[in-house]
Amino acid sequence: MSASIFRKDGTAQGVAKQRLIESLAEPSKRIIYDPYADKFVLGASIIKLMGHKLSVWITKKFAPGFHEHLISRTRFIDELVQNAAEQGLEQYVILGAGYDLRAHRLNLPSTLKIFEVDQKDVQNKKRSKLPSNIPNLENIKYVSVDFNHQSLKKQLLEAGFNECKSAIFTLEGVSQYISKEAVKSTLNEIAELTKKTRAIFYISYADIQLKRNPTLCFGKGYPHPEKKAETVMNLAAKVGEPWISFYSPEEIKDVLSQYGFTLIEDKTLVDFNSEYFTPVGRKLSDSELFNLEHSVKAEKKAAHNKN
Repeated sequence: MSASIFRKDGTAQGVAKQRLIESLAEPSKRIIYDPYADKFVLGASIIKLMGHKLSVWITKKFAPGFHEHLISRTRFIDELVQNAAEQGLEQYVILGAGYDLRAHRLNLPSTLKIFEVDQKDVQNKKRSKLPSNIPNLENIKYVSVDFNHQSLKKQLLEAGFNECKSAIFTLEGVSQYISKEAVKSTLNEIAELTKKTRAIFYISYADIQLKRNPTLCFGKGYPHPEKKAETVMNLAAKVGEPWISFYSPEEIKDVLSQYGFTLIEDKTLVDFNSEYFTPVGRKLSDSELFNLEHSVKAEKKAAHNKN
């Protein structure tokens, strides 16, 4: 696995900002709620003063659908983790955790052991900002990995990961920043860790059409789609996190299959628009559909359950 899989906190702050904005919406209208996001956002007090509607409007000036894309990805993973816990999965590994706060805001059962994996300096910064009374703090193991000298498998096992217990792994908003070899190495280590049991894996990936034909990654009538795609990728590069890997749905399905995972769901904002936004009166028009990234759920059975 490449050390670059765990980035600094530039994009982590950006995602936390969108969680904060969404949390300011009326309870009956919001898609997710994160009462702790403000601790990780520069200028949080200004955003709170502006409120949800103005903050989303400003984001739309940058790229229509950008806010909704990030928030619906968050919601999809929230539901995935909650459903996994309800199904009895016993361990949750957050890869490249950054400022992920699901361990604290989702009311997960104490029986679900949580491992947050990231660079030590990012973890230290996150932990310094967490309120002392935040829920579920005692149920988290922080696993820092130096990939010049350590392996993910070894560090997780030393932290208490149990190879005989079922697990869910999430790799959110990371795959476009790292090599395809790094993604395969990660999947290989996960497959090794879960040989004896069931596993669920979440990964988000950037659509290959961003490189081939960017207009296909946006809804009909979206303003200047090629320019918007270029702007998003250029901004990531400017903060030291360029997008380097892109996948087709067929390729990601094949990669997962190589390591024993079956693709169950592959969704974009088109799907989330009808599932999340339409029911609360926030349906996006075609000209706001921002489909640069896919959200994937995959599953692997225990080796002894295979036919």
